Amino acid sequence: MYKMSHKITIGSYKLVLLESVRVVRSVEALADTAEVVLPGMVHGVAIEVEDKIKVGDGVKIELGYNGRLRTEFEGYVKRIGTDGGGLKVECEDGIYLFGKAVKDKEYKEADVKTILKDICEQCGGFGLACDYAFKYEKFTVRNATGYDVLKKVQEEVKPNIYLKNNTLHVHPQYAEIFGEARYDFSKNIERGGTELEYRRKEDRRVLVVVEGEKRDGKKVKAEAGTTGGDRVTLKVPGATDEKSLKKLAEQALEERCYTGYSGSFKGWLWPWCDAGYKVTLTDPDYEYKDGTYYVTAVEVEYSQSGGVRKITLGKRLS
Repeated sequence: MYKMSHKITIGSYKLVLLESVRVVRSVEALADTAEVVLPGMVHGVAIEVEDKIKVGDGVKIELGYNGRLRTEFEGYVKRIGTDGGGLKVECEDGIYLFGKAVKDKEYKEADVKTILKDICEQCGGFGLACDYAFKYEKFTVRNATGYDVLKKVQEEVKPNIYLKNNTLHVHPQYAEIFGEARYDFSKNIERGGTELEYRRKEDRRVLVVVEGEKRDGKKVKAEAGTTGGDRVTLKVPGATDEKSLKKLAEQALEERCYTGYSGSFKGWLWPWCDAGYKVTLTDPDYEYKDGTYYVTAVEVEYSQSGGVRKITLGKRLS
């Protein structure tokens, strides 16, 4: 029998009472987030923790069964609220530390590495490990924080950005595999929470258009894929390097066109799986559908009534 177990520390305060936890990690979002909800009252007495926790405190969330715990989140308190009668603590991972104002500047003919090296130095001397090749003709920073700059880069050109050991990592989205998990439709996948669709590559007709814009307002674009199906348009203001735009279009097409599953499914806290993992799906009833996929996002929901891990698939790897 599995008994729900958790250990949650905020600052120097260890939570005893808990209503729920939600953790979201994604290679397509700039920061991982967590939401911890505490009951507003216990036995008719209001819970007061405002003097024990504060914005900026460190957070560590460990979840599991029968006392066997795994770290699901580490970061900082971003906001404390009293929405809906309970006490809600909103948290963000290490990218929170980039929420410092940076100097106004216009970068010309600069690649992502040059821009983010400057931002890392301004935000506290973070190291930078960047092998993401994308060049902007113009990139403007005005009235912004380091966080704003990272978010703009992540949203426009889609690298995987994360902070590890005081080093900001910026890599192509599918370049790193952080681990592996295996799921079997007959054993550890919750049938009721499955939102998967299996399609063949020839049925996934997609045209990806990436648009840049020169200083004089002239448009530059690159395309990948075929007409007659879905059209995806990505806009990257300030980017005019045709080679970079073409590479981004081909990357976006590869993520969408393959034979296999797309969508998400639900499991439990075990096996452990994370964004950036590769996950192998097997189905005794439909063995031809077996395959390995890149995980783009994981969402964990936890309470004393149970723990659920929702896994969102990216492209098929094999």
